[in-house]
Amino acid sequence: MITTKDIAERLGISVSTVGRALSDDPRISEETKFRVRQAASEMGYVGNRAARMMRGASSNVVALVIPDIRNSFYSTIAHELSKNMEAEGFQLMLAETDDDRAVELRHLRELSANRVAGVIIVPTARPHGDSVKLLRGLPHLQLLRRHPSLGSQWFGVDDHEALRLATAHLVTMGHTRIGYLGGPEELPTGAERLRGFRSALSEGGLPDDAGRTELGPPASVDHGRQAVRRLLKGPGAPTALVLGSVQLTIGVLEELSEQGVKVPEELSVVGFGDEPGFSWWGPGLTTIGLPIQEMATGCALWLMRRLKTKPGNDGPYTSVSPGSLVLRGSTAAPDGKTPSGPAGPARQHGGP
Repeated sequence: MITTKDIAERLGISVSTVGRALSDDPRISEETKFRVRQAASEMGYVGNRAARMMRGASSNVVALVIPDIRNSFYSTIAHELSKNMEAEGFQLMLAETDDDRAVELRHLRELSANRVAGVIIVPTARPHGDSVKLLRGLPHLQLLRRHPSLGSQWFGVDDHEALRLATAHLVTMGHTRIGYLGGPEELPTGAERLRGFRSALSEGGLPDDAGRTELGPPASVDHGRQAVRRLLKGPGAPTALVLGSVQLTIGVLEELSEQGVKVPEELSVVGFGDEPGFSWWGPGLTTIGLPIQEMATGCALWLMRRLKTKPGNDGPYTSVSPGSLVLRGSTAAPDGKTPSGPAGPARQHGGP
């Protein structure tokens, strides 16, 4: 491994001069800095980040802590964040928790020990007290989910309005038995989406028993398959479904295809998220579109500004982005009835 000593010997200067030149010390002339950097590049020198960190410097790594990288929402967010961070000289590191607060704590301990520059986190439902303490010592913000113990910087989606709009679309088409598959109420996103679903039923004048719910792990495709089987059994089964996560949507679509359920003739479906395949699944899936790029850019810009200012200068900050209803062919009036009117703002999206 090439060291600063090797560079110093090649150039006939002291090791300390090499070190100062590489750290852009103003005491070193621009000519010497150029010579040192050129030699370092030619010799394949790689700086010892660990040594710099021991002297109190932080890294240029920003961590993204998420529940499940298989969810395209998070993988797309990671891609957009990585591009934004790279443009500012930072690198993005991924840590996956599987919604386990013990795993979340282990990741945060390692990230803190390695002096990451900052953290963007989708927190678990009940973060460990030690996780809270660790994040207090790191520039961080919350993404999508918000837990009050982790501070007041948060970028999220208006989950209540997104699910209210999707459900209202089905109500105005004439559906009076609507099922909802979503995440648990202990997750803030799960609670808000369920509240939006129930709000639309109430606003549409439907009784409480008009909506049937199945709540469970939002990242589980298998739960989506099992839940839709239960919902469609027996008399009084829903004529329409609203889904509250990308993975649940995938599970439901797989199960409906396997069972040969005709969509929308036998069952109307509104999905969550807009996966590339959703536009050509069956008749094309009507779904809730998420503002992924907007959120990723906002997160990156806020954190970059935070890292360039003195600690303590950042006050509470909340950014709430709206979802959108992407209309395709998977929803229709039940039994050939004529819809009573539009549900509200939506965007038409046809074709792949």
